[in-house]
Amino acid sequence: MNKSIVTAGILVAMASAASPVAIAQTRTTAQPAPARAAAPPAAAPKPAQPSPSADDHAAVKGNEVVARIGENDVTAEEVRAAIALLDARQRAAMARDPALLGQTVRNILANRLVLKEAQVKKWEQQPAIVAQLARARENLIVESYLQSVSAPPDNYPGDTDIKSVYEANASAFLVPRRFQLAQIVVTVAKDADKAAEDSARKKLDDVLKKVKQPGADFAALARSSSDDTASAERDGEIGWVAEPDLRPEIRSQVMGLAKAGITDPVRLDDGWHILKMLDTEASRTRSLSEVRDALVQRIRAERAEANRRAYISELLKQSPSVVNEIALSKLLGPRSDAAPSR
Repeated sequence: MNKSIVTAGILVAMASAASPVAIAQTRTTAQPAPARAAAPPAAAPKPAQPSPSADDHAAVKGNEVVARIGENDVTAEEVRAAIALLDARQRAAMARDPALLGQTVRNILANRLVLKEAQVKKWEQQPAIVAQLARARENLIVESYLQSVSAPPDNYPGDTDIKSVYEANASAFLVPRRFQLAQIVVTVAKDADKAAEDSARKKLDDVLKKVKQPGADFAALARSSSDDTASAERDGEIGWVAEPDLRPEIRSQVMGLAKAGITDPVRLDDGWHILKMLDTEASRTRSLSEVRDALVQRIRAERAEANRRAYISELLKQSPSVVNEIALSKLLGPRSDAAPSR
């Protein structure tokens, strides 16, 4: 797809992860299978094996070995523990692509091999490593405990809270107007010489004359005349583009264009673009049902953070801290920008 009509800006909206804005559609064409040598007679087919179900996965025992490398085993329980450490987005990606689970297991096996090498060399006994392990243990205990005391109740937020936050942030759920466009491109470099410019202009005038004829077939002209191969193969279609993602030069041309309307040629860095409006979608606000899950996660995260701050603040009130600022300042050594003594 020729992306030159798309602006470099990125639309950022609340809960956009749940409803990403499409810039363009892509299509793939099936490739013919390569010729193969004649295969030997096939053996009798085996009975079809049933696909694993949710019950099959649940039946895997925690101590069952699911992977092994050398003398290192990985059990189902260890894999479940690794999955539990992932955030919601990563778990959702794994659910969509089971291959990611296999990669997680391979990472565990690789870590086991490295750990074995390190233990042979007594790496964990080095003073610096001992200190880091102690800090890591302390941080893990603190973080997990804070998560436990700051987590909101399971039934939070309620429907009233969700609706209130949704209505207060309605503008964040606005989906901008979108345009489905097709194009014919006559390429010519921005710094092209006069001969190249004249040649491109001649081709552009010829294309314009054909496009403006009654009953002109824009798709056929795109296939035969457009210099942008990717869109030409799709009858000139570049897919759906959101209004904020359009280059300003293009946006000004298509904003008032009727369906099936065609723009005047627009000069961009890569050449001339003639665009046709195939369809439009008016801007709209995502419904509460569309954004509910993402909204609940956001509300719970904000409440958990507020609970954490309140909990720590209360602890500090009960046990006031004393900090020796003078001693602290000496830990960093003399300031490099300090004035020289006289």
